[in-house]
Amino acid sequence: MVNYDYGGNRILFARKENGSYRFWDPQSIPFANSVFFVAKEGIYKPTELCVNDYQTETEFHCSDGFLIAEKEFEKLIVAVGRSPNSSEVLSKDLDISITNGFIDVNDFCQTSVESIWAIGDVVRGPMLAHKGSEEGIMVAERIAKKHAQVNYELVPSVIYSHPEIAWVGKNENDLKSQGIDYKVGKFPFAASGRALAIDEPTGFVKVLSDSKTDKILGVHVFGPAAAEIVQQALISMEFGSSAEDIALIMFSHPTVSEAFHEAALASNNQAIHIGNKTK
Repeated sequence: MVNYDYGGNRILFARKENGSYRFWDPQSIPFANSVFFVAKEGIYKPTELCVNDYQTETEFHCSDGFLIAEKEFEKLIVAVGRSPNSSEVLSKDLDISITNGFIDVNDFCQTSVESIWAIGDVVRGPMLAHKGSEEGIMVAERIAKKHAQVNYELVPSVIYSHPEIAWVGKNENDLKSQGIDYKVGKFPFAASGRALAIDEPTGFVKVLSDSKTDKILGVHVFGPAAAEIVQQALISMEFGSSAEDIALIMFSHPTVSEAFHEAALASNNQAIHIGNKTK
């Protein structure tokens, strides 16, 4: 996906998948829908990856068939994804349904058998450690007859690449498919003093908010400290914050978190350190 020099090592992240990845914002993340090869001359969208057997030589092919580049690497790591390993978990005598490997549960991770619960990677939702952990806490609390629930609308996701990628809430495709009228506020790290000072100007923060209520619906970050910025956004979203609420908060300067502040300002055409949209 992205080609960077990191610690003296040249690393290429490549991804190929038909269609868009459900949780990414295709406009926010510059390589959401297919493999992207980033070079000095621009960004390419290859449709085919050819890896020679027993060699670390990879070819990138574009949509019209011509060869973009042929690269050799010292090491090639191939990740094919994950699937739930649930085939031997439940007794066949139990009347508990499994769909595509995932154990069917209700909103509280309870199966059709009242005394049996399932959490984590074997149930619906993203396969994330923090999601499974919170489900475990919820189940323990409910078994103890206490009130607890997981807000599945606000599960944060992070890709620990360099730069980082993180997001929480809806993306633009979600909002369009649901017919929700929304606003976009976007701020580039190239305009962030702290990002420039630490030589991390790549990327941006994107805030999606409801056009009528101004409530924040999604935040997508590509750049330095993306995970930490998204966590700030998540806390505000849990309390139903609007973009204006974030805009009225004082942020320390210089910090990369200011990019979140500026993106919230930009959603209402009030950005300070970048130009605003002309009406």
